[in-house]
Amino acid sequence: MGTLLRTALRNLSRQKRRTVLLSGAIAFGVMVVTVINGFAGSFLENVTENFGQLLAGHIFIEGVERDEDRGEIQIIRDDEALLAAIERSGVNARFLTRRSDVRGTLVFGGRTASQQIVGADWSVESALTERIVLEEGSFDGVRNGNGLIVGRPTANLLRLEVGDPVLVRLRTINGQQNVGEFRISGISFDPGFVAGLTAYADRSYINELLQIDAQEYRQLGLLLSTLTEIDESADRIFEEMAATLDVFERSPEDADTNPISALFDQARTEEWEGVRYRLYTLNEIVSDAQQIVVVLNQVSVVVLVVLLGITMIGITNTFRMVMFERIREIGTMRALGMQKAQVLALFLAEALMLAVLGVLAGLLAAAALMAVLSQFYIGLDTPIFVLLKDGYFTFRVRPGQSLLHMTLVVLFTVSAAWFPARRASELPPVEALRSTN
Repeated sequence: MGTLLRTALRNLSRQKRRTVLLSGAIAFGVMVVTVINGFAGSFLENVTENFGQLLAGHIFIEGVERDEDRGEIQIIRDDEALLAAIERSGVNARFLTRRSDVRGTLVFGGRTASQQIVGADWSVESALTERIVLEEGSFDGVRNGNGLIVGRPTANLLRLEVGDPVLVRLRTINGQQNVGEFRISGISFDPGFVAGLTAYADRSYINELLQIDAQEYRQLGLLLSTLTEIDESADRIFEEMAATLDVFERSPEDADTNPISALFDQARTEEWEGVRYRLYTLNEIVSDAQQIVVVLNQVSVVVLVVLLGITMIGITNTFRMVMFERIREIGTMRALGMQKAQVLALFLAEALMLAVLGVLAGLLAAAALMAVLSQFYIGLDTPIFVLLKDGYFTFRVRPGQSLLHMTLVVLFTVSAAWFPARRASELPPVEALRSTN
């Protein structure tokens, strides 16, 4: 075997230019696919982390009240029992967030715009200021007062500038009409995602407009230290909540509905009274992003197969030329006692070594490219910020996928050389020695 491999390596080194071109074509395909897989590997993690910062949590708990007079009200009036359940679960969150949100209509200069307004406790949600990129203004107005941060599309629609007063029409927690007066504290960059449709204010002022007490709120969020703990932590918290509180089932069986939509539908379709709590996770919110990862992985395989298919044509033609150029050499080896199987194995060993060289070069090139790309600061003021980690591209290559792709490369390369190699092995020694090539 050692002699066979040394001979194959010597044969490849005799045609350096040809070897470099073929292995380079294989390397290019491996590099492209590895970079795509590396991006897909960190895609979901980055999306989850960025949305976790914007939505102020990885696990969310909401309280829903129902009575005959007021219908359903989303509110958490007393979170003592919730906090006790979280403590019993043993889940350690980086911090808890309490938010009050409302759907309102912004009115300025005779123009209107519908807007979701999130009331946050800015003394706790310091990370939110790192994810919201302000084009103008500051966060000072929303920390203590009636300041409002709106996205660039809303500001353009209403022709708002920092410092402008704006009215907001909304409904209180009991469904009554109310009007609040805000002052534009900042205008944020529009990333083209949900964040661009959301305005931010101080929770205490939103509570005042909703006519609920200062300590009450509408959503409790838990931001965890590790994204891999989301589902396990949610299960543990839900188990403790279910032991002492009335809760909605986490995974309603509805094959035709998004899990979040199905969860929210329970409040309308089930018979109950009093206070119920629902728990859901960021993984369920971004479940569609998981499909994107699947698609990216599938695309990478298709790209690899297409590139390898093109490369196979070159490899097949090259090995046909090699066979033609080495007919007398093949005849000599056969005359000296080399069997058909050994000639076939020699050519296949050359193809195997060609594939290995291409794979190694492709992996090295991919590693270098990913290292370079990860050094460039793209920034948070970009439509693709949700795909980045702190404004940088990140890559995570999964060994299992890389092994699959390397196996495909080897199989395609060896298959491309099979027929020319088999033909070479079947050349009669006498005819091969008579050749003038």
